[in-house]
Amino acid sequence: MPRTALRTDWTRAEAEAIYHQPFMDLLFQAQSVHRAHFDPNRVQMSRLLSVKTGGCAEDCSYCSQSARNGSTLPASKLMPVERVLSEARKAKAAGATRYCMGAAWREPKDRDMAAIEAMVRGVRALGMETCMTLGMLSDAQVLRLKEAGLDYYNHNIDTSEAFYPQVITTRSFADRLDTLARVREAGIKVCSGGILGLGETAGDRIDMLLALATLPEHPQSVPINMLIPMADTPLAKADPVDPFDFVRVVALGRILMPASHMRLSAGRTGMSDEMQALCFLAGANSLFMGDTLLTAANPAEDRDRRLFDRLGLRPEAPAGDSTEA
Repeated sequence: MPRTALRTDWTRAEAEAIYHQPFMDLLFQAQSVHRAHFDPNRVQMSRLLSVKTGGCAEDCSYCSQSARNGSTLPASKLMPVERVLSEARKAKAAGATRYCMGAAWREPKDRDMAAIEAMVRGVRALGMETCMTLGMLSDAQVLRLKEAGLDYYNHNIDTSEAFYPQVITTRSFADRLDTLARVREAGIKVCSGGILGLGETAGDRIDMLLALATLPEHPQSVPINMLIPMADTPLAKADPVDPFDFVRVVALGRILMPASHMRLSAGRTGMSDEMQALCFLAGANSLFMGDTLLTAANPAEDRDRRLFDRLGLRPEAPAGDSTEA
């Protein structure tokens, strides 16, 4: 099947028409695009570790790690490098090929960069891909991460530019795009997606994906999160996301960004096996394994293993490795 050309000139009208087409037509189109670029029965496996939890200066209304939105989660110090590497070894043994490390910061302080760089180098030495999410970055910090060998940098845009001020006021949508530009221009792969269930409309979801699909280069990884309402946050009583609406977003992301990995991220504990299967059919081909994502629960590995067995899915081999997993 010929590969779909990558476009960065999608229009709102095109994206809206794709999203609102009959559900079966949408899934057929998304699966066709997916098969042209990926093995449909392979899923990339990542593990996420919080290396610094709580006390964040941002006021993201969905996040339990904010020190400004009513959350009561206590702040921790940066995790020691060797403990991070010990957890990475466990993740590799469990089948993860990428190790993602997150710190609850508005931006990292220069005094923390040496430890962050040591984490990157140490995880790479294990033969795993590396990803960091640390908030906004200066030009100098981006270069330090690049020199340390960082593969991916995660910085989600969360939602549409129009709805963004309803969710976060301490950082602008433009700030997010500026950080993505710095990362991309340094030659680090971009991981950026959004969250469903913040109170946004279908139009906001379309616009969020359109913002990513019209960047100068598509993010190599696009995490799609379903809100897990966290106690003591402004969105603690948010309404649940309709499963079919979530699948539509995954499918639209696959069609707009054919060569990007579409990751099922937070929220899988609230998804049935059938909903996840529809997401894989719609083009999702990456997920976080392990029972914790930063401060949120995640399905246990044995549940994922059983689901993979039922669907005939297999983990994607590490980058550069052509052997069967």
